[in-house]
Amino acid sequence: MQTQTNDSSTPTMKTVSTGAAAKVKSENTSAVFQTCIQNCLESSQLCIQTIDHCLTKGGQHAESKHIKLLQDCAELCQLSAHFMLRNSDFHSSICQTCADVCTACADNCETMAVSDAEMKACAEACKKSALSCQDMATMQ
Repeated sequence: MQTQTNDSSTPTMKTVSTGAAAKVKSENTSAVFQTCIQNCLESSQLCIQTIDHCLTKGGQHAESKHIKLLQDCAELCQLSAHFMLRNSDFHSSICQTCADVCTACADNCETMAVSDAEMKACAEACKKSALSCQDMATMQ
């Protein structure tokens, strides 16, 4: 809305229409943002929970490289969500990095997911976040 004055210098409100197409685009963009934020927050939480699972399980699950990747993924997903929540001008570049790390984490978790439901769930959540973040990274 824009404020306008009439002949008596009294402010009046004038609605500025951006058109139905702009409204739909805005709603779709908002939905994409919300989906990506939710996916990132879920992935972050699951990666943190998976760290505990992996340290308890031991062996290859507890290898330093794997634990660090889970930590990186959890923190980057959290960061991406925060950048999107505040509509940062840098959210696209953060989301691209997040997509790359989520993909690496998903691939790594999948190698241990054969008979491990928690690793499979983590891999699936990371794939979902990677796809959402990739979409956000390419949005204009």
